[in-house]
Amino acid sequence: MLTRRNSIKAAAGVAAAATLGAASSAQAAQTVKIAIDASLTGADAASALRVADGAILALDDANAANEVPGVTFTYEKFDDGTATAGQYDPAQGAINARKMVADPSIVAAVGPQMSGVGKAMSPILSAGHLITITPSSTNPDITNPEFASIYRPADNHAPVYFRTVTTDAYQGPNMANFFAETLKAKKIFILDDSGAYGVGIANAFEGQAKKKGIQVLGHEKLDPKNPDYTAVLTKIKSMQPDSLYYGGVSQAGAKLAKQSYQILPHIHKGGGDGIVGADFLTAGGFPAVEGWYATIAGPHLAGGKGKAIGAFTQRYISRFKLVPDDYAITSYDAAWVIVQAVKKLVAEKKPITRDNIRSALLTITVDTLQGPVSFDANGDIKSHVVSVFQIKRDPSKPLSDDMAQYHYIGAAPQA
Repeated sequence: MLTRRNSIKAAAGVAAAATLGAASSAQAAQTVKIAIDASLTGADAASALRVADGAILALDDANAANEVPGVTFTYEKFDDGTATAGQYDPAQGAINARKMVADPSIVAAVGPQMSGVGKAMSPILSAGHLITITPSSTNPDITNPEFASIYRPADNHAPVYFRTVTTDAYQGPNMANFFAETLKAKKIFILDDSGAYGVGIANAFEGQAKKKGIQVLGHEKLDPKNPDYTAVLTKIKSMQPDSLYYGGVSQAGAKLAKQSYQILPHIHKGGGDGIVGADFLTAGGFPAVEGWYATIAGPHLAGGKGKAIGAFTQRYISRFKLVPDDYAITSYDAAWVIVQAVKKLVAEKKPITRDNIRSALLTITVDTLQGPVSFDANGDIKSHVVSVFQIKRDPSKPLSDDMAQYHYIGAAPQA
């Protein structure tokens, strides 16, 4: 068994080999391999599939258009979900990261989908000099320079974790602004699912809610594997809140929606992007999920009428027989940014190495489906847009059709 320290040293050891391997590949056949990591097993599998497919389509499009002359993009999918966890599993994410850095043909990655996995993967990727661009992981700690010694220990804390969405430092507070300014919330109770994402976004929401004058009646953690939340919900009912906020993903969220519908039917309920998707709709069911508010950590583009979005949607549906959601779009953008970084290196006659891709990402601005994407010195996207939705049943469409059941309200007031 490798210790954490030894595993990171091993990852660092293969980094040089990866660089040499990628460089020689660049001079020969120019095949560039991208890893794609998502939570394809468990409670968030439907959303994960859309995320993975978005990245795959970007690489397909790059190859079809000969976007980088002489370069063919390939990919390998990694699943960080496990049946044991019933959702994403940080331990599996760490295993995936070690496999990625040990493969010299992999020069960049898209993912992970979940922040708990991101925290496990990032130090290993750092030691292996392998960047990843997440399309949906929003916990701010991973890219916060205060925690650089934990999540990016190699190369003087150089970034390896990039994002095509904003972080919960904006998603949580902006939703608190929405609760205060739009919903006129006065008394709220906050729950989270004990995971890195859920805790982070709930804490960020709570801090801003208090600043906005909302009375926070309490904040408790849920066990995602516990089937029964009636005790805590009954306690919350006795406090007479007008609102409930949940930080977490659908494993606990769907059960919370079902049980809170019975115990707290007439209050505002909301959460972050962890409850956006077919998984929450189908597991929670109507009428339990009716009326819930939710956010995504970026602009709402799915189903848009713009020429680029329309063409993307047609290609996506034709290729995968699924309707893309917003995080399928940010995943496409993540892979497309990597393609453009490779294109820059080829144009500058530089070898396609892990380190060179990282350097390119810190300097380029890429036109994507969501508009111009560029990163700050820590790998965070410079845009901080947060979009708000409300679940309203469209009986003419399948329950699993999140595009029909989540109704866009608008951008949340920025904190």
